[in-house]
Amino acid sequence: MVDEATKKTVASIPTLKTKAGPRDGDPWVQRLKEEYMSLIKYVSNNKEADNDWFRLESNKEGTRWFGKCWYVHNLLKYEFDIEFDIPITYPTTAPEIALPELDGKTAKMYRGGKICMTDHFKPLWGRNVPKFGIAHAMALGLGPWLAVEIPDLIEKGLIEYKEKSASK
Repeated sequence: MVDEATKKTVASIPTLKTKAGPRDGDPWVQRLKEEYMSLIKYVSNNKEADNDWFRLESNKEGTRWFGKCWYVHNLLKYEFDIEFDIPITYPTTAPEIALPELDGKTAKMYRGGKICMTDHFKPLWGRNVPKFGIAHAMALGLGPWLAVEIPDLIEKGLIEYKEKSASK
């Protein structure tokens, strides 16, 4: 069902303990600290493994997240904006990660560019509340989605490589 590399990745991401959402006051602040620690560890692990593939930041309240993710295909780096809001019922409900610029380009996406994680990721998330957090959503939701969908979209000509300008 789950390959060894995935099990190893998940085992290396710290789990979270606090079951709190954005409306829970001080427990939410504690949950956010755990989220950041988990994300920092996951990003650090990725960099050590030469597998750095996203950057995330949040608003002050930790309720709106945004950043960039990228996928390298045939030695070309395809970069996309990421955004998601933390649901009111978090962590019982997983965040819906969106790549707005890909909206409408694949059937495995909902309106607004939200990636489809219903069949595989959401049941896994549900079994792991409150242990899973944003780092787990990236590792088990967005990462596999990118690995499957981006090469297919490139092959179909729905995504084209964009040269980086020297000013960026």
